[in-house]
Amino acid sequence: MKAVICDHWAPYTDLKITDIEPPTAKPGQVIIDIKAIGLNFFDTLIVENRYQITPDLPFSPGGEIAGIVKEVGDHVIAFSPGDRVMAYVGYNGAREQLSVPAGKITPIPDNISFESAAGLSITYGTSLHALRDRASIRPRETLAVLGASGGVGQSAIEIGKVLGARVIACASSDEKLATCKQLGADELVNYQTQDLKTELKRLTGGKGVDVIYDPVGGDLSEQALRATAWNGRFLVIGFASGTIPKIPLNLTLLKGCQII
Repeated sequence: MKAVICDHWAPYTDLKITDIEPPTAKPGQVIIDIKAIGLNFFDTLIVENRYQITPDLPFSPGGEIAGIVKEVGDHVIAFSPGDRVMAYVGYNGAREQLSVPAGKITPIPDNISFESAAGLSITYGTSLHALRDRASIRPRETLAVLGASGGVGQSAIEIGKVLGARVIACASSDEKLATCKQLGADELVNYQTQDLKTELKRLTGGKGVDVIYDPVGGDLSEQALRATAWNGRFLVIGFASGTIPKIPLNLTLLKGCQII
């Protein structure tokens, strides 16, 4: 079968497609015919050995998969051949088939495509955990989403609205912000042409933002933290800018806020 293979640590441009042996169904495992995979920022890191997980070489990138059950191993009773399923596997998703522990697999509803299902686990799982479990966001609180047009950003807008928040989408172009508006964002900030701190303060009547959702990092993080409300929550989601910010901790003291 075909697979995208990383056999040495290098940028994703060095990946190659090659033939490998198909998997076998071990007890408790399910073989999935993969129809779609989700690609995330960490996939570009893991192939360069810059991620917190270090797979043994060779391996395939691709942490999210969706497809059809081909075969089940002994002791698997929840799934049968032909079932439409999705799973988060960490890596090895970019291949035609994969053997996955049954406990990692979730059925796909009939009204969701393989492509959509393959992109659900990381982006929506991240945002749901961050907003509901970590920030405990409440109805009518304000939520500012940085990098709002990206994968996790879009999911944060949608989940924030479902949880009753007033969502301020922040992105680097008007074109990106138009997408955010279509997803339900209440307010928009272009941080390439506007000062992020000033705009967030203005849009909250000087109070500041209750919850900051930051998958970007870099210089934007401190600007956003300075616009946080008293007892606000600053969610550290990632560092897509490539720069891990150094935050003045006196700001958390002055604002009584949490960095989560």
